[in-house]
Amino acid sequence: MKPLLKSFSYAWSGLLHCLRYERNMRIHLVTVVYMYSLLFFFRDSFTVSKVELTIIFIANALVFMSELINTAIEATINLLENNYNKMAKIAKDTAAAAVLTGAVFAFAIGIVVLWQPAAFRDMAAYYLDKPWMFAILALSLAGAMTYIFAGPAAVRRLFKRKKEGGSATGKPPGENE
Repeated sequence: MKPLLKSFSYAWSGLLHCLRYERNMRIHLVTVVYMYSLLFFFRDSFTVSKVELTIIFIANALVFMSELINTAIEATINLLENNYNKMAKIAKDTAAAAVLTGAVFAFAIGIVVLWQPAAFRDMAAYYLDKPWMFAILALSLAGAMTYIFAGPAAVRRLFKRKKEGGSATGKPPGENE
């Protein structure tokens, strides 16, 4: 049982690393959090079947999985190759293209399933009727953009003082975005 729990711990560590250091993973996360939150909050406005929702779940999972695999490939290549190498570039670029392909198709699936103008009108009417809720949404989007583009360390710094000795970027030494 212990090896199984340890493997979950390693997997969780990999996921957290990706969320902390990979901006594109944070973009994927924020996008799906807002999409599912709005779908839930306006569930009476959107018409989405179980099959359609399952397809959206699968598309989102494939994007997350491809981003995790891409990060693993990039880390492995960086470990093995310190200098420019054409084959390393091809491997990294191709792995990134896999993520992009999955994200584009997930976006297209989302448009096909969720493009429901009546639901968007309901959302607009709700926020026009309750401007404070729109303000909350706008503030949450500002926080989400900070999380995406500045990273989790910047968000933490907004809420507490920076401890001495830490990295100013929240990244390990030598880590680039």
